[in-house]
Amino acid sequence: MTKAFLLGAGLGTRLRPLTSRVPKPLVPFFHRPLILHAWQACRDLGFTDFAINIHHLPEVWKDSMLGLGAIDWRDLDECGGNGHVVKQGTLNGSQIRLFEEPTLLETGGGLRNIRKWIGSDSVLVHNGDIYSTMDLRALINAHQQSGLPVTLGLRSDGVAKHIALDETGERVIDIRNKLGKAEGSHVFSGVYCINAELFDYLPEEEIVSVIPAFLRLAELGKLGAVLLDEGHWFDLGERESYLAAHQLSGIGPMIHPEAKIATGAIVENSAVGPGAIIEAGAIVRNSVVWPHARIGADTVLDRCIVYSSNTATGLHQNADL
Repeated sequence: MTKAFLLGAGLGTRLRPLTSRVPKPLVPFFHRPLILHAWQACRDLGFTDFAINIHHLPEVWKDSMLGLGAIDWRDLDECGGNGHVVKQGTLNGSQIRLFEEPTLLETGGGLRNIRKWIGSDSVLVHNGDIYSTMDLRALINAHQQSGLPVTLGLRSDGVAKHIALDETGERVIDIRNKLGKAEGSHVFSGVYCINAELFDYLPEEEIVSVIPAFLRLAELGKLGAVLLDEGHWFDLGERESYLAAHQLSGIGPMIHPEAKIATGAIVENSAVGPGAIIEAGAIVRNSVVWPHARIGADTVLDRCIVYSSNTATGLHQNADL
């Protein structure tokens, strides 16, 4: 398996106003766009061919500072399923295709839009707003060994236990009790593997969720599952989880070496991105400072996210600036 589809088209409403500047998957996490952490995890497993669907602020994806980096993008002759222009670029030896959706197609429609790219291959699908260190190899192996159209990666703990399993723990039998078979016991991680056979069960509408196909497969006993309980898993689609995830250790330095912190400024328990400037006398605690953001002299911040191009000044707590 060498193809991965990274979901990037969501509006990111729960993360506003951060997503007024960048799409949710491009929100910086430890100084690089969140979706690049998913890309790196896949690259580490040998994936070389990536598709990303985009909708909100599509031009930002191609921005060298706020987007995926200094990539030379070109139009492809091939198009998505709805005739949408596809951009292709190369990132560290891997091919990336951006499939723009002028109208949001939802998860099922987004998959159909890349049907030509998928071909007859198996594909790893990864939500663009999660960070994890889960064992994705275990998911891939389980999917390849089962021969099923879809295999979902699941977690045992979490607040959204919508997935019900059979007695083997290897088949999904219901989702949100839509089939009336069982209440949920596990959390969907937002990562799964598919074969082209999935399209046989996907409704024909252009704009459609993938859930109806999942439910039909569950009815037929053809929706696989594997537990991925080891490692971290964060849904970073909300402000609190975004701040909390920056307290993880081992992902990267909290303060980027290219950040500029003046003598006399105090930075505690905060992530500070490259090119960020914190002036003398400023106090920054429990916060996230985006790349190239600026914090004025004598500013005091606690549990804040500094995301805009405006200089942050004054006294703030739990604010987005």
